[in-house]
Amino acid sequence: MTDSTISIARLFPDLLGTYGDGGNGLILQKRLQWRGLPAELIDVPSGEPIPESCDLYLLGGGEDAPQIEAARCLGHDGPLHRAVERGAVVLAVCAGMQILGHSFPDAEGKSVDGLGLLDCETVKSDEPRAVGELLVDPLDDGVAAGLPVLTGFENHGGRTRPGPTAIPLGVVRAGVGNGDGTEGVTNQLGAGKVIGTYLHGPLLARNPALADRLLSWVIGDPAAFHPIDDREAELLRADRLRAIAHGRTDGVVHRTWKDRLLRRN
Repeated sequence: MTDSTISIARLFPDLLGTYGDGGNGLILQKRLQWRGLPAELIDVPSGEPIPESCDLYLLGGGEDAPQIEAARCLGHDGPLHRAVERGAVVLAVCAGMQILGHSFPDAEGKSVDGLGLLDCETVKSDEPRAVGELLVDPLDDGVAAGLPVLTGFENHGGRTRPGPTAIPLGVVRAGVGNGDGTEGVTNQLGAGKVIGTYLHGPLLARNPALADRLLSWVIGDPAAFHPIDDREAELLRADRLRAIAHGRTDGVVHRTWKDRLLRRN
């Protein structure tokens, strides 16, 4: 893979572009370029043909009506299905994850058919909306095994139920996630891998190790993954972890200007 340009497709950024999830594509592109690997970031607006030959596909969060439109545009046996069978990697966040499941609710709670690329269903909940910081410990036998705690924020009303063939991304340390103590849904279909999660942030800016895990599946060459200076990302992660430790699930820690300057609690 290292001899050719790696293509990253952001699907329907006009429909699924809330909470900065489009930044995940920039992170993947830059982490490849910083290693001297050619990378192409392709935006696919709704209504445009979806390329089947990309290496990575990204879906972000969105409101109810755009989410339903995105599901309609993707189709139930379309280019994304064929790309996954060929070996492509998919990262879907929030509404994107719900779309890739078997079903998700509309604004009134009526079930809408999803794509079935993830073994899960999302249902409308009478519980309070899940809003705030979300910390997730990766499962030891999951796709993120061995990675540090995943950090992000969530904002969703539905609750996602993983099916019998699904493996959650991890276990919730703080926040709501799927609503059952787990967070995210992962499937391996054909030669490809599909990851769904409620982690915004953008997710890959806050968790560069996960970005590299996705890229490793595409590249398949450990020699291409020389270390990158992630000190700034680690400062962001430390700040968010500190907020949770202070009981601030909104992600804010009240510190003086001197504390912030010295980066201490």
